Formats: sequence, structure tokens, C-alpha cells
Amino acid sequence: MPRTADPTDIPERLLAAGLDLFLNQGYNATGIQQLTDHARVPKGSFYNHFASKEAFAAGVVQRYAELMQASWERMMGDAPADPMAAIRHVFAKMLRYHDRLAESPAGCLIGNFAAEIAVSSEPCRQNLLAAQLAWRQRLAGLIAAGQSAGQIRNDLDPIELSALTWSVWEGALLRMKVERSVQPLRDSVALVLDRIYPPTTSRP
Repeated sequence: MPRTADPTDIPERLLAAGLDLFLNQGYNATGIQQLTDHARVPKGSFYNHFASKEAFAAGVVQRYAELMQASWERMMGDAPADPMAAIRHVFAKMLRYHDRLAESPAGCLIGNFAAEIAVSSEPCRQNLLAAQLAWRQRLAGLIAAGQSAGQIRNDLDPIELSALTWSVWEGALLRMKVERSVQPLRDSVALVLDRIYPPTTSRP
């Protein structure tokens, strides 16, 4: 197994392996041996960097949250200035991403872990909550701008509307995994953006 003098090399490889395996087969189905084999590092090195599998999983969630932030920044980099158009742009990008994985949908690590280990692991729950809230805050900023522009209903707080959107999206991701189709995502996004977001006077 190749090694480097970089002290961050092994933990970074383990985190990348953990993200891949946890997304595709879950926490409980992934063992330490499988993680180290996937990362191509000695099994004994795992506990040199992580106190436990639970601590490792919390680190993977934190890494996933960082990737979500970076992904959001990339999407906003070429998003329209108009707030509602920017929201549609973000969801169109996310739909295209999941469409490419339709044959073997992994879903979202936050939603997957919320169902699998949030109750049994407080460190993971805290990191899952932080990742979820960060995403919701980013969307809430666009919602607030859309409300100021008269494009989005203003009888709901932006944070509440963002939380509802997150719940609908995560629920649709679960349906996507069961149905092996992105159609639940498409239908849910259309319902939220076309029927729930618009001001009352402009809804179809």
C-alpha cells in the first residue's frame, strides 16, 4: 500500500473512502477493514487518526458538509442574479446530479445518516444538524431576497420556508432510492417552486 510523508494523507484517504462507502452502502454495513482496504491504507492506521468508527463517521459528515458548501458556491458562481431564477438554477443543478446516478441512487448522506445513526450517536447528530442548518440558511437567504423582490410569498418566514423545502427534498430523495427514478425529485421541486413559493395572487 503506497504511503507518503504527508501526515494528512492517510486521514484524507480514509475520509474519502468513508464518504464513498457510507453514501453507497450505509454506516452499519461498512466495516473498518473495508474502509482501510478502500482507502488503501494499513488497517492499524485507522485508530492512529480516529478514536472510533463513530468519531470517524462524525468526521465524514463534517467533510460532506464542507463539500455541500463548496458545491453551493460553485452553483451560485454561475447562477442568475434574479433570486427566484437563482433558486431554480440551484435545484436544476441538483436534479442533473441525481439524474446521472439514477441507476444506483445514493441519495444524501445527511438524510441517510439521519435515518441510520442520528438517534444512537450524539456527535453524528450534532454534525448532521449543523450541515442541515447551513444548507437551509443558504437557501433562506435567496428566499428572503425573492420575498423582497415580490417573487415569493411573504406570509412565511424565509427560515420556515427553507426548512419545508429541505423536508420535501429529503423525502423525495428517499422515494428516488425506492423507485430508482428522479421523477419524485422533479415532481417535488415543481410543486414547491411553482405552487408553494409564489405569492397567492400569482399561483397557477
